[in-house]
Amino acid sequence: MFLDTNVLVRHLTGDPPEQAARASRFLAGSDGLLLSDLILAEVTYVLESVYQAARPEVARALRAILAFDAIHVVDLELLQRAVEVYEFDRLDFPEAYLVASAERSGVGTIASFDRSIDRVTTVRRVEPS
Repeated sequence: MFLDTNVLVRHLTGDPPEQAARASRFLAGSDGLLLSDLILAEVTYVLESVYQAARPEVARALRAILAFDAIHVVDLELLQRAVEVYEFDRLDFPEAYLVASAERSGVGTIASFDRSIDRVTTVRRVEPS
């Protein structure tokens, strides 16, 4: 079964307490939960925007999600690299995911106006002209 953002956010934040307890019980008693990449990005957004969590705290939460035995993803290494770029190169998660995807695919070039991508030396950003 696929896992939605709200279950993870409730578990991580404890908010609201009743749903958080249910989410935590569900996660503890489950196996084979499928996590889409988009949901991980949405967890990042919610923790940052709604809960005002700091980047290192969000990165720790994302790593905990990815390390949870019951959760399965399509490409664990890609998501782990995206979290690394998000935390250490300080890119927004969608750009960090894009960098990780460009690296992983071997394409290595990203068309973007976002100059923050230039902080990552393993890819090349091309600005449309």
